[in-house]
Amino acid sequence: MSTPQGSTPAFPLDQAVHAALATVIDPELRRPITELGMVDSVDISGSGHVRIAVLLTIAGCPLRGTITADCEAALAAVPGVTAVDVELKVMSQEQRDALKERLRGPGGARGIPFNAPGSLTKVYAVASGKGGVGKSSVTVNLACALAAQGLRVGIVDADVYGFSVPALMGISQAPTRVDDMILPPVAYGVKVISIGMFVTGNQPVAWRGPMLHRALEQFLTDVYFGDLDALFLDLPPGTGDIAISVAQLLPKAQILVVTTPQAAAADVAERAGAIAVQTGQSVAGVVENMSYLEMPDGGRMELFGSGGGAVLAERLSATVGTDVPLLGQIPLDILLREGGDTGVPLVLGRPETPAALALAGIAGRLAASPRGLKGMSLGLQPR
Repeated sequence: MSTPQGSTPAFPLDQAVHAALATVIDPELRRPITELGMVDSVDISGSGHVRIAVLLTIAGCPLRGTITADCEAALAAVPGVTAVDVELKVMSQEQRDALKERLRGPGGARGIPFNAPGSLTKVYAVASGKGGVGKSSVTVNLACALAAQGLRVGIVDADVYGFSVPALMGISQAPTRVDDMILPPVAYGVKVISIGMFVTGNQPVAWRGPMLHRALEQFLTDVYFGDLDALFLDLPPGTGDIAISVAQLLPKAQILVVTTPQAAAADVAERAGAIAVQTGQSVAGVVENMSYLEMPDGGRMELFGSGGGAVLAERLSATVGTDVPLLGQIPLDILLREGGDTGVPLVLGRPETPAALALAGIAGRLAASPRGLKGMSLGLQPR
C-alpha cells in the first residue's frame, strides 16, 4: 500500500508508521521531517516491509547519513514493521521554495527575525573591554547550559578576526546552503554560525568596517535559526565596528559584560558596558571570570585580585541608571581550558566541577529573567 504525503492513513500500521516518522527531527532545521514536507512517499507491503522516500534540501546534504539512520531506527521500533528501506531524493526548486516559505513565512521574506514585534528571543551580546578574559568560553558554556535545560539556543560568532566558537564546540561541519538561506551546524543542541566556517584552514580575515557590518547582517538575515529562546553574540573585545553594528542591527540586544577580578580589567570592561548609554541598549549583567583558584586544602588563591566584578556592576548601575547585577563568579579550572581544546564544553563534560556549577548558575539566572514587553506590540486597540 502506498501513502502519498499529506493523505490520511487508513490502517493501524499506516498510522503507526506515520507517527514514527513524525518523531524524526531534521538535524539542521530541528523540526520533524513530516512537518517540513521531506517525506515524499511511504510504501508498506503486506508483510510489513516499509519503503520510504525522503527529500533532502540539497544533493550534498552533510547529514544524510544521520537522517537515514534516524528514519530506520524510528520505523524499526514500530510493531509489525519487518524491514525498512530509506531512499534519499533531492527537493526540486519548487519544493525548496515551499520549504523556505514554510520556514520564513509567506513569501519567504528575508529580514532579522529577532527584531519582529512578536519575537520572544532573548538576545545577549557578550562583550569585554579587552581580550583574554575568557569571553568566548563563557559564551559557549552559557549557551550549552541553557540548551541542556531544553531551551532553543543559537550563537553568532561575531568576533570575525578572532573567531573561536566552532573549535570550542568541536564543530568541523560547514553550513548547508539552500539557495539564499543558510542552515547553521548544530552542536549540543545549539545552532552556531561563524566566519570560521567559511575560511580555509587558519586563514586570517582582513576586512574593514563595512565588510564586518555586512557579514554580521548576513548572519542575522540569511541564517535560519528558527524560533529561539536565546541568542548569544560573541563580540570582539572593545567598542569598535561590531559593537556599533550590533546596536544598529539588534537594538533590543542586552549587553553581557565579562571581566576578570583585577581593577585594571574592570576599568577597561566598564567601557564595553557603558556603550549602552550611547546605543540605547540595556546591560543584562556582569560575569566575573577567573575569580579564584580553589586549593587542595579548600582555600582560595586570588591570582588576579578580587572584587573587580562587583565594582564593575556597581559602576555600570550608576552609569546606565538601572540595576546591573553581578551574575556570578567563575573560578579558574584547568578542565575549562581542556574542554575548550577538545570541543566539549565544561558544563556538559564535567558538570560537577565548581566552574561548571558557576556557569550553570549564571545560565539559570539568565533563563529566569523575564523577556519583558518593552517595545512590543500588545495588539490592543482603543475602544
